Amino acid sequence: MTTLSRLFCCLSMILLVVGSSATAQTAFLDRGLVSSVSVLEDKAGVWTIDSIENKPFSAEKNIVPNYGLTESVYWFRIEAKNDRHWNDLLLKVHSGILKSVDLYVPVTGGKGYTHTLAGESVPFSLKEYNTQFPVFRLKIPYDSSITVWLRVSSNNVMEVPISVAQEYSIWESVNKDQLFFGIYIGIICVMFFYNIFIFITVRDNSYLYYVLYIVTVGLVQACLKGYASKFLWRANTWLTIQMTNIALALSGITAILFLFRFLGIKENRPKLFRVFQGILILYFVGIAINLSGRFVVAQQLIQGTASLVSFTIMFAGISIYRKGYKPALYLTVAWSFFLTGVIVYILKDAGVLPYNGFTSNAILIGSAFEVALLSFALADKINTYRKEKDLARANELALLMENEKLVREQNVVLERKVNERTHELNLSNQELNKALTDLKEAETQLVESEKMASLGQLTAGIAHEINNPINFVTSNIRPLNRDVSILLEAMNEIEQIGLTEDNADAKKKKIAAYKEEIDYEYLKEEIGMLLNGIGEGANRTQEIVKGLRVFSRLDEDDLKKANVNEGIESTLVICNNLLGHEIIVEKNFGNLPLVECYPGKLNQVFLNIISNAAYAIKKKFNSKEGGKFSVTTTSDEHFVYISMVDNGTGMDEHTKKKLFEPFFTTKDVGEGTGLGMSIAYNTINKHNGQIIVNTEVGKGTEFIIKLPLIQKNA
Repeated sequence: MTTLSRLFCCLSMILLVVGSSATAQTAFLDRGLVSSVSVLEDKAGVWTIDSIENKPFSAEKNIVPNYGLTESVYWFRIEAKNDRHWNDLLLKVHSGILKSVDLYVPVTGGKGYTHTLAGESVPFSLKEYNTQFPVFRLKIPYDSSITVWLRVSSNNVMEVPISVAQEYSIWESVNKDQLFFGIYIGIICVMFFYNIFIFITVRDNSYLYYVLYIVTVGLVQACLKGYASKFLWRANTWLTIQMTNIALALSGITAILFLFRFLGIKENRPKLFRVFQGILILYFVGIAINLSGRFVVAQQLIQGTASLVSFTIMFAGISIYRKGYKPALYLTVAWSFFLTGVIVYILKDAGVLPYNGFTSNAILIGSAFEVALLSFALADKINTYRKEKDLARANELALLMENEKLVREQNVVLERKVNERTHELNLSNQELNKALTDLKEAETQLVESEKMASLGQLTAGIAHEINNPINFVTSNIRPLNRDVSILLEAMNEIEQIGLTEDNADAKKKKIAAYKEEIDYEYLKEEIGMLLNGIGEGANRTQEIVKGLRVFSRLDEDDLKKANVNEGIESTLVICNNLLGHEIIVEKNFGNLPLVECYPGKLNQVFLNIISNAAYAIKKKFNSKEGGKFSVTTTSDEHFVYISMVDNGTGMDEHTKKKLFEPFFTTKDVGEGTGLGMSIAYNTINKHNGQIIVNTEVGKGTEFIIKLPLIQKNA
């Protein structure tokens, strides 16, 4: 805030004080044509105009009657005499917070009274004049007197400044009051928009809480002066009656919230923070009591809480200023103005100070000073932020320079360490290269070892399978040689018989006798059987050789289309020795399309799965009957599916998780390398396929292989 704006605010405050002093006599102290005022207290609030005529009234000596907070109803008997040639006379009660003001005027020349209503409980549409002050028209001829009665009740402090004067004089005092309040509202609006602008600029929540406080303070004064009911909720009498105490409580609540943010009470004064939390609870209790309709009790609680807040805030501001926080000084000075105004107003209510323009507007003046000075405090906080920011920048610059120096020094050290580390890395790289070479050699040896193990299984299977038909052939050769020798001897013998001189019949008899001697028919049948056996053994050997050729696939490193069923069939031929006669093999081959694959590598996968299945079945059935191994192949538009199921020992979850890890095996030492299923897994991955394992301990295992028909990324 600039010096000019500060000066403007200060001058406005001075004008307020001067204006209030100037209007004091005319507005409040001059009763005009009132000659006497008598008062009667109705504690139960049940008397009517007829019931109070004969009751004793007491003379009211105070120019401004003040009865404090009370639930009683007061009747005033007012005598007025027109000795000044005044016309158009009005009776005004200069208080905008009286609940009800009823005027009773005797009917001229008759009985009864005319009854006129005013006060907060009367909507503006039913009032005779458009003002929050109770104003009534009186007809008093020159040099005549009149006696009227006022019935007054209030939910707030019962102050009844009564005056009877000419109409223009009454409205002049009302207009001066409006001008006075308008200047105050102007200051409030300036502070409101100024701090809203600052909040939008700096995004400090202190300004937001302060804006809320400004709004509630202005609302409190508008309620106390009656302008809130006149301009904000003209037709809502419930709000008019409720909002004075509620606005007073809200101003205290927002003041505490602002204080929490502005002074950092929670961090700087934790004990005071808990005190303020208790005060907030008292305010909310006061609001609840007010809403229940007990207005006097609510105002007593809220006013007492406000007094406690005022002194607590003063203490908080002074204690935090002593810790070196300069904006707390502005807050303390600002709050002292407001506290002074509150004290003056309370002393006026208590009758210690006279009721005049200054005392009746003490809170108004004090709050105006407070609002302006708190804006100075917030502006000073911006300066504090700026100084802290400049100091932080200076510290940051010094730190950057120090860091730059350290960086230069560290660069030298770092360069030396980099050279040392580079040398170490070179040595490490050499060691790693050597280790990598050794690892590759070891990997090659392991793969060769697995190949040799597979070759051993292959050799054993081939030897066994070929040995059976070869044995069959060799076992038939000896009897065939014998039969052929007998047949050759028979041919020689028949030839000798044919060369004799005997007649044909004799020769036939000799030949028939010889054939019967050597059992020629059986010999011929036996030779046929032996030749068939030799042919069957040769055919079986030919099938085994064909299966071996399909299984081995000399072109296994080439991607080509192959018949998967044929590969599985050849593998089963090779593994016939492993499966034995005790294991039943079921083949359910579907009509598969050709699959783009590495046939030799797939056959090795089939070999590993079949050999493991045979091992699991034999381990479960101990080479007895009951074992079963089935192969099922199916296909769809994009994939072929191969299911290999055994009813062997099965696997638990631990074994299943480690199944495809290199060197993991459940076989005894010397029976397996632990690389078979790892190679199978990698082979299926190389084909962009999947291998799925379903197993259960004691029931068996199923391997499902899913292979794409076409290798898209080949």
